[in-house]
Order: sequence, then structure tokens, then C-alpha cells
Amino acid sequence: MPKIYAIGDLHLSHAVPDKAMDIFGAHWANHSERLQNAWSDRVHEDDLVLIPGDISWAMYLSEAAADLAFLGDLPGTKLLLRGNHDFWWSSVTKVRQALPKSAFALQNDTFRFGPVEIAGTRGWTVPESAGFKESDDRKLFEREKLRLKLSLDRLSPDTLHLVMLHYPPFGENGAPSEFIPLLESYNIHTVVYAHLHGAKAHAAAFTGTYHGTAYHLVASDALHFVPKEILTL
Repeated sequence: MPKIYAIGDLHLSHAVPDKAMDIFGAHWANHSERLQNAWSDRVHEDDLVLIPGDISWAMYLSEAAADLAFLGDLPGTKLLLRGNHDFWWSSVTKVRQALPKSAFALQNDTFRFGPVEIAGTRGWTVPESAGFKESDDRKLFEREKLRLKLSLDRLSPDTLHLVMLHYPPFGENGAPSEFIPLLESYNIHTVVYAHLHGAKAHAAAFTGTYHGTAYHLVASDALHFVPKEILTL
């Protein structure tokens, strides 16, 4: 039976080797190879892998080609979402033209996989986070709420609803942001998010079920670079 996996924050750098992630700690050493091995061991061609942002360190779409090809060679269908470090992600039309056949980009729309439909947006730092600055972040936060609603509005009533976010929809203390009631109003079954790095941030992140919706932190270092099984169809 097909399965849905998720893993974000891949931070690939095949064309920009000066961005090797092991500068952030030994646990990142050879992470691309470890990801490739774990992915190939678990994911099959009829599975879907959600990748909620921070896919490549490339600055330009042409630089990202090697990282996109790397993903294209891995088994399964891949659904990509833009993260805050995906500077190579220009217009979604150009991104979609550059993707390998097995990969799709999610932006202001939805993606259907059998009985499941996935919506999502990048998100932003939420007001419940200590780092939120009203003057800097409020406009971006409100814009991302609108983008999420645009995507949610395109969900079909006869599908199981999943959502991809890059930023967490909770503050560091587990306080729900304004994203949560919006998600609940669309009967979302599962939400995956990434963005958070380091043992302290991972430990403080909200995971589990809240008001009937399951939330998964799927940053690659939190998963030890092993795609997490989210759902079996």
C-alpha cells in the first residue's frame, strides 16, 4: 500500500560545496549520503515524500539543478514547498519547469495523491514566538495566513486533508498561533513542519495531536536524516 513520508530542511549543496552543513556540528557530516541511503531503504516508487522547505542552499535556479536531480533520482513522488532559505525558488512556473518528472511544487494550490490532498504555505515566525517583532514580522505573518487560506480553499470535500508548513504553527512554549484555528476550520487531518534545528529547539517543538489534528516536526536533523512515515493509504 502506498505511504506518505515527510522530511524537510534537506539543505542540499551539490553545486555550492562551501555550504556544507557539517559546520553546524558533527551530526550533519555526510548528511546528503545518509539521507540518500535512508530514503532508498524505505521509500518505494508508489510512495509520496513531503519536503516542507529549505531544500537547497543554491542562490539561483540553475545552481539548484544538481540538488533537484539528486531528488529526482530518489524513489517516490516528491512534493516540494519553499522554505526561508530557498532563494533559488523564483517564480513557481520556472520552478515547475525545472523540476524532475517525479517532483512537484506546491504554492497557493493543492496536490492530490490518491484519496489525500495536500495544501500548504511557507508560514512565518508566529507572534507566540520570542523572536517575533511586530514591526518586522506582522506583515509577513499576515501574508502567509492569506496564502495558507488560498491553498486551503482549494481542498476538495471528499479527500483526506494534509498540510505542509515550513515554519512551526506553534510558539516555543507550545502556544497555538492564529494558524491553528484556520487549520481546524478546514478539518485538517495532519500537519508537517520543519525549520527548527538543534536539540533544544527540537525538544521544545510541539508534536502530537491538538484538537484532533496530528502535528509532526520533520526537520531532517530531528529525524536523523530518515524520512518519517506519516500515513499509509
